[in-house]
Parts: sequence; C-alpha cells; structure tokens
Amino acid sequence: MTARRLRWAAWPVIAVLAAAVWGMGATAGAATAPAATVTVNAKAGLATMPDTGIGINHAVWDSQLGTDEVADLFGAAGVRTMRYPGGSYGDIYHWKDNTAPGGYVAPNTDFDTFMGGVRRAGAQPIIIANYGTGTPEEAADWVRYANVTKGYGVKYWEIGNELYGNGHYGANWEADNHADKSPAAYANGVVAYADAMKAADPGVKIGAVLTTPGNWPDGLVGSGDTATWNQTVLSIAGPHIDFVILHWYPSGSTAAEALAKPEQVNDMMFAAREQISRYAGANSGRIGIAMTETNTPVGMDTQPGALFAADTYSSLLENGVFTIDWWDTHNGGAKLSTVAGYPDYGDSGILSSATCLEGGVCEPALNTPFAPYYGLKMLSTFARPGDQFVRAGADDPLVGAHAVRRANGDLAVLLLNKDPDQARAVTLDYAGYTPSAAAPQVFTFTNGATSISSATTGTSTSQTLPPYSLTTLVLHTAASSASAGPGTPGQPGATATDRTATITWAPAAPGGHPIAKYEVYRQVGTTSEQWGETTGTSLDVGNLVPGSRYTINVLARDTAGNVSWASPPLTFTTGAPAASSCTVRMTDVTDWASGFVGGIHVTATGVVGDWTLTFSWPTARQRLTGGWNGTWAQNGTTVTVSSSAAPASGVDVGFTADYGGPNILPTAFSLNGVVCAAG
Repeated sequence: MTARRLRWAAWPVIAVLAAAVWGMGATAGAATAPAATVTVNAKAGLATMPDTGIGINHAVWDSQLGTDEVADLFGAAGVRTMRYPGGSYGDIYHWKDNTAPGGYVAPNTDFDTFMGGVRRAGAQPIIIANYGTGTPEEAADWVRYANVTKGYGVKYWEIGNELYGNGHYGANWEADNHADKSPAAYANGVVAYADAMKAADPGVKIGAVLTTPGNWPDGLVGSGDTATWNQTVLSIAGPHIDFVILHWYPSGSTAAEALAKPEQVNDMMFAAREQISRYAGANSGRIGIAMTETNTPVGMDTQPGALFAADTYSSLLENGVFTIDWWDTHNGGAKLSTVAGYPDYGDSGILSSATCLEGGVCEPALNTPFAPYYGLKMLSTFARPGDQFVRAGADDPLVGAHAVRRANGDLAVLLLNKDPDQARAVTLDYAGYTPSAAAPQVFTFTNGATSISSATTGTSTSQTLPPYSLTTLVLHTAASSASAGPGTPGQPGATATDRTATITWAPAAPGGHPIAKYEVYRQVGTTSEQWGETTGTSLDVGNLVPGSRYTINVLARDTAGNVSWASPPLTFTTGAPAASSCTVRMTDVTDWASGFVGGIHVTATGVVGDWTLTFSWPTARQRLTGGWNGTWAQNGTTVTVSSSAAPASGVDVGFTADYGGPNILPTAFSLNGVVCAAG
C-alpha cells in the first residue's frame, strides 16, 4: 500500500525500449465454447453515468505530468477526472512553492502545469488539500488562487489522504504533524478546512476521508476513542462536507481471486451509505461518494487488470459513486512475472514508466499503455455521461455483464469473459427493451491486444466472447420513436416499518399522451417483480420481511401504453417490529477488520424452558466461528443459538465471526419463531 503512494524516484523523460518480448495470448481450449445466458433488464434502473466517472491519479513525482502526450492519451480514453498531487504526497505537498519535504518533486509538475494537462484532456481536477503538514489557511489560499485568481473552477477538494494511516491504529505511512491523531481531531480539522475553503469560494465541494467498509481499519476502535473512524468523522464533519473519500485495494493472490472481488461492491456501497445516513446528520443524502484510489492485486499491467478496471468502475458507477480514480498514471515496475501469457511488471501505473528491473528486463517504451488503460477506454465507449445503468447479469460466474440505456433509445451492453482459456457463446435476453433486428456494433479488447477493435457482427441476442476479453455491444431500439413516452419519475423515497413501506416519488412529465399510471417494481437479481400500480405518486406495500434489503424503481405508463425509463433506484431496509414479546440488541464488541466479537442481549416474556434465537447474515461472506452462553450453529447464512437460561430479566450470549468484504450486521431476530423488537 505504501509503495503505491510513496514512489519518490524521478521518471525518465526518454523512451527505453522494452527487452521483454510480448508473448502469445491464450487461445480457446475447446472446439465448442461453453454457453452462458446474459439477462438485461431495462426496467431495473440504476445510477446515471456522471461526467466525472472515469478518473485517474496523477503525481508531482511524475516527470510526465501535464505533458501533451499523456493528456492526449487520457482524452482518448475518456478520462474525465484527474487527481493531484498524488496519494500520500497530498499530506506533504505545498502548492505555492511546489515542494514536498521528504519526497521528490519532478520539474514542471506545479499546479498550473497540471491544470494545463487537465484542460487539454477535457477533464476536471480533484485536489488533495494538505492536512498532514498543512493548514486551513494554505488550503484556502489554494482555492482562492485556483478559482478566483486563475478561474480554473476546481470543484472537488479532499481534505488529506488516508489519514487513518497516521499511526493512530498502529500503521504509520501517512504524514500527520498534529499532536492529536485521533479521528475526532481529523474530523474537527475537516470542519476548519471546510469553513476556510468555502469562505474563499462557496461553490467548492469538500470531501472527508473514510475507511472503506470491510477494509482495514474499518470497524476498529482506536485507543482513547469511543467509536470507529467513520462514525466519529461523519458525526462531527458530516454537516460540513459534500462527499466522502474511499480507497479500495482488494487482496488476492491469483487473477481469479482478483476478478471475483467486484462482487463485493454492492454491499460495500450499501454499508457506506448506511453509515452516512446513520451518522452524518440531517440531509445526509446530499453527501456523495468518491473512490479516489483503486487497483487490482494481480495483473496490474495485463488483461486481468483491464477486466478488473472495467468491472470495478462499472459496479461502482451503478451504485452512484461519482468518480473512480485508478492508481495511477506512472508508478514504476516492481517485479517481473508472466500473467495471462504476457509480461507483467507489477507496475500500478496505467502507462509504462520505461523502467528496468533486475536482470536487465525493461518495461515497454515510455507512456506505452498497459492493459488497464484499454479497460478504461472500453468503459468510456460503453457508458457516456447521462446514460442510465440498468441491471444486467449472467448465469455463468466467469461472465460479467453491465448495461446502460442512452437518451436516444440505444442500449449498450458490456460483457466480460473472465475465463483465460475458453470463449463463451452468450445468449442475451432483454426485459423492458426490444432491440432492432440489425446487427449491433461490437467493440472488443482481447488478451494481449494493443487496441480496441470494432465490427458489425453477430446479433443482439447472440455473441461469442473470446477468452479473457472485454466486449461492448451497441444496440438500437426497435421502437419507431424513442421520445414519445413519458418522462422519468423522480427519485423515490420510502418510510418503512418491519413489514410495510410507503413509497413516494415526484411525478413524471407527460410525453405525447397523458400519464395513466405509475408502476412500482422490486429488483430481484435481473428480474423486476411488480409490487403495485397507482394513478397517484405514492404506494403502500405490505408483506415485507423484517430486516431485509429492497431495491425498487418506479415507471410511468401513458394512455397509449408507452413506458418511461426507470426512476433512479431506491434501496431501503425493513427493521424490527415496534413491539414484541422479545427484544434483541446486537453489538459489534471488538472488530479487527476481518472478523469480530459480537454480543447479543435477549429479553423475553412468557418463555419457559429452552429457547432458540435465529438470525441470518446479510451477506454470504460472513461466517460464525464460535460462541458462548448457548449452543451455536450456522446453516447457510442462518445462525441459531439455543439456551435454557431464563430471558425474562435479560440474557447475554456472544460469538466470534469472520467476514470477507463489508460486515453488515443483521437487524431482525426471531425467538422461537417470534420476530423480536430492537433492544
């Protein structure tokens, strides 16, 4: 983690020819490709692609920062956000004199040079204000210079970088000169920075550093603290910030493990938003989420990196993250290996630094794009600002699928074949969308390729995916007019109990015909389950399951039968009943970011003799490992604890559990089949 952010060497400014020979890619290992079915459901709307979605990190140690060649490469790849001055350098960098005491700053990497590259690429910046060794006044002066003096219009400003790595939790890689390194001190510092910076320009957006759910030190309570980093920072700084900052470097020792990690994103974002909602105060829904660093643990320079980048960015964007910024532009090779049949240098830069490793093996020529670059370029081909992501999925775990609906009625589908050896014969099914009979435009990036190919081939319902490939289909609608239908209903909201919910939304604008009714659908995987319909703008639903997560969309239908696009999604969770013959309170007593000690306090009336408490883990990545004060067992995701201790005056039981990814605690418990109230 540290090496990715603290690379202090100057990068060469002349190209060095690679000594390694790029090998032959893997070929299909069977005459008949295994079959897979992909379902695209246009009724199941997700987030809208923002104009800041595809981002990259840049750094002052990089001699190529701001150069025309790099800016043009990023512009061609659709990069629309560029982060500066580079990871942990953000907490040692002083913008006025372009210095980073203790680090290396390459010539011609000052802020104005950076902004020249940003503008040439057609991007916008996201800036790290120096919290670790800086002051609110220094940051405010930077805002004033950028937006008042120079008119750059820099909107997004982070307050420091990974400050939870300042030693407070035992690991010390982030510079922090403050005597108090607690989350409370950082949160109060964020408030001071936000006040000073918004006084210089009220239009700036301020971001605070959080820990990523399921990743160290998420869940830990430091010495002298009363709560976790996220709870503390959100509780204090929440009313003063506009977005939060997450970083994600998933673990994995094989490409297959790395390519399975994006499956965690839905739960990760749900957990992050749940924390924001719980702790950040009133109107917390305005707070955005930025993933300003990520990279793959395997295949940084080869095809697994391209697959990981496209899959991770798409998954995060579907969940409403407004920018994802790859780490990083140039970083330098670390270790030569062969991944997917090609040389991998362990270089987390997206462009070659032309550095040489032990044994005289060198990277390709300077600024040669590595495979993840094409992963981002494919993403910009697939999803454009303003497109709405819609639910897509496959029945094969080695096939990934994402889809967007465009304003002109087109549908684009991004398909990933994560099998390094075999092609996939894919059948595509569509719900809520009828593609035209014309052959689609198909973009493909294959293992070892140095460009994205384009052809008009196959059909909208049948495609063959090469091994280890990215494929985008662009489909046209069979409808005669894509604009005749009603407008999109507004963002839904919900008020939920344990078994009921009232869903409300803003009305849609009528199109060529009056609106006849609204239909409410629940997303169940790639299927839309209709909950009801109404001529009004609210719907009461019942028979819900306590402690369960639901995602819904609203669609408008007019008197001619035309149907709108799906509304933005709403995800809500039912809770426990307000009253019951039993109450249960679960607490995360001690957490170490991969497991925890849980405590459960049970109180019940009218229970004599043996009793059994039942709950279900919210994710399949949580596992009971032991327990006390009762007999514990787990079957699937269901956990039971049995005891004969009289619960009338309260009984405490405890357990240990492991988890991989976000640790979302259950909120519904049943005692002898009776759903309990929250204690």
